[in-house]
Amino acid sequence: MSKRFCVSLTAAKNDTDKATVAFVVANAAAASEQETLVFLSTEAVRLCQQGYAQEIHEEGFAPLAELMASFVQAGGKIWVCSPCFKKRGLDEGQLIPGATIVGGASLVEFLSEGAPCVSY
Repeated sequence: MSKRFCVSLTAAKNDTDKATVAFVVANAAAASEQETLVFLSTEAVRLCQQGYAQEIHEEGFAPLAELMASFVQAGGKIWVCSPCFKKRGLDEGQLIPGATIVGGASLVEFLSEGAPCVSY
């Protein structure tokens, strides 16, 4: 059985509920001693920029910026889709802690070892 877990996220301010729940699940996986990865693609890549998530707070949940910071503190990794990042003209100098820009091959390699993946 794989000790890895992936959360694939495509939403940011365009669907703050999805973005929040994705990081709630990612935190649960990290707390369960899974090597956990959140893969940000399409609009979700905006979450990798410092300050972007600060104003996202869904009722009934911790603020998204706190969920993201807790995830990284628990050893979680945030991978950012390189083509999606470049398409949006984002700034590599503004990456949040724990975020790494990667190509699709990195995600495929992570998943190829049997890691389950949920998508939001």
